[in-house]
Amino acid sequence: MTDRWNTPERKDLRCAVIEFTRRELAPQLSEWEDAGSVPRGMHRRMADAGYLGIGFDPAVGGAGGDLVDSSIVTESVIAAGGSSGLVATLFTHGIALPHIIAAGEPALIDRYVRPTLAGELIGSLAVTEPAGGSDVAAVTTRAIRDDGHYLLTGSKMFITSATRADFITTLVRTGGDGHDGLSLLVVDRDSPGFEVSRPLRKMGWQCSDTAELSFDRTPVPVGNLVGAEGDGFVAVMQQFVHERLNLAVHGYAVADRALTLAADYARDRSTFGRPLIDRQLIRHKLVTMHRRVAETRAFTRSVIERVADGDEAIADACLAKNSAVAACSYVVDEAVQIFGGAGYLRESEVERHYRDARILGIGGGTTEILDDLAARLLGYTTGGIK
Repeated sequence: MTDRWNTPERKDLRCAVIEFTRRELAPQLSEWEDAGSVPRGMHRRMADAGYLGIGFDPAVGGAGGDLVDSSIVTESVIAAGGSSGLVATLFTHGIALPHIIAAGEPALIDRYVRPTLAGELIGSLAVTEPAGGSDVAAVTTRAIRDDGHYLLTGSKMFITSATRADFITTLVRTGGDGHDGLSLLVVDRDSPGFEVSRPLRKMGWQCSDTAELSFDRTPVPVGNLVGAEGDGFVAVMQQFVHERLNLAVHGYAVADRALTLAADYARDRSTFGRPLIDRQLIRHKLVTMHRRVAETRAFTRSVIERVADGDEAIADACLAKNSAVAACSYVVDEAVQIFGGAGYLRESEVERHYRDARILGIGGGTTEILDDLAARLLGYTTGGIK
């Protein structure tokens, strides 16, 4: 059977992204962490190198490929010394654009999708609200139709890339209560009444700018409606599978990188006259870490292949994300333990991965929410198996 992840073309892609990351990204990552954001120009550099549009159809300005290819890019950036936060901020368009593309409105694709994939614009997705958390159907940001515009009032929280974004794909309430009353609108940054209320300081993903947003009767042209009124909830749910699998890739890729760092350190570090790796306890730790990475990578990749082939795989996407989160949490914790005091220092790469890993069980649906969703999809309810 052909290994879809290691075709000649994908091996070339992996090598190219690793080289680019080592040359252009990793050396500046600490500086970007301190600054709290990545320079806008890096999006153009990524686009010019051919990586920003991977996984997007050339018909909308992308570079082609599918979910396997975009996952390889994520794996490679992290393997070469990048971070989960760096991937999140450079590829925020991966959650900002798919709804627009799926709706198929040529004017919106020309205005937002093509320039973003060319590195000229930065897009963001705003779903979460201060009081809503993972309850997407409870969105309260209201959009009232007024002639040729909608007037938006409300706020959004924990929005990735929001301080740099040129536009925000925003979930709003255009109708009544519940999921049927939700729609998606594209909001331009310079819209009157729109404000980035404050950048948010975080435990991890420190190079990824995150902010709270507010809308005060912000006018948005009716032409910026994505799809039809009332389609917003379904559109968001359909794209969640890709987002959750992407975060699962973050999980096993970060774990794999932490394992590599820990194994290298154990070989180089000597205590009481012997290398750490000569101690049975350390070797067994590394084996268990390796097993956890291998298991979750194999399962996640299998789900990614199915989704790339058209399978919805909603329940398995939830399981893949939660498995990857658990494996990552375990491995980064053990990696810091192997490093000892050196792993607790801010200049240590493994310390960054330890901090970044914590968000993975929260973003894209918390571990608890995804376990409950999987339980219902798998039929583990009072109504029996469905």
